[in-house]
Amino acid sequence: MVLETERLVLREMKPEDDQALFLVLGDPENMRHYPCTFDERNVKDWIERNRNRCEKDGFELWAVCLKETGEVIGDCGLTLQKIHGEILPEIGFHIRRDCQRNGYAKEAAGAVRDWAFGTTDVPAVYSYCRYTNGPSIKTAESIGMHVVCEYPDETNGMTHVSAITRKEWLEEITENTVL
Repeated sequence: MVLETERLVLREMKPEDDQALFLVLGDPENMRHYPCTFDERNVKDWIERNRNRCEKDGFELWAVCLKETGEVIGDCGLTLQKIHGEILPEIGFHIRRDCQRNGYAKEAAGAVRDWAFGTTDVPAVYSYCRYTNGPSIKTAESIGMHVVCEYPDETNGMTHVSAITRKEWLEEITENTVL
């Protein structure tokens, strides 16, 4: 499974991606909105868990690689997550701090959104995060998502949820298609 965008390749994670992903997931500043910062064992488990998700669910978080160099700069993909008591398809992403503010998260998340609606039968995709995670909320909005709710929870204090439906996505595509 490989997705390509103008500047990125999203591909299945490999065990040898552990050091590159540790630079993302092991960075306390990068993970300040996440429940924890990963150690090297957590990263190896993360890779294995995502590889298992692909076998079980047919999708996962993929390694985000710069097309030009092949360098792994993060992860992005579709996973099933418990959001406000329901198991829902969520687009998740983590980009290495020195690669942020270059539009990579938007580019990767947009490709995953298009893949999800073009390949699966999900009626909507979601993004959720701690309500203070402004960059993730902006990334969700940049791919057409809108706020659907905020709710209190033990992990985030308050969780922010954004979503886009298949219908909204199709309407957006139709509006942007030049006939």
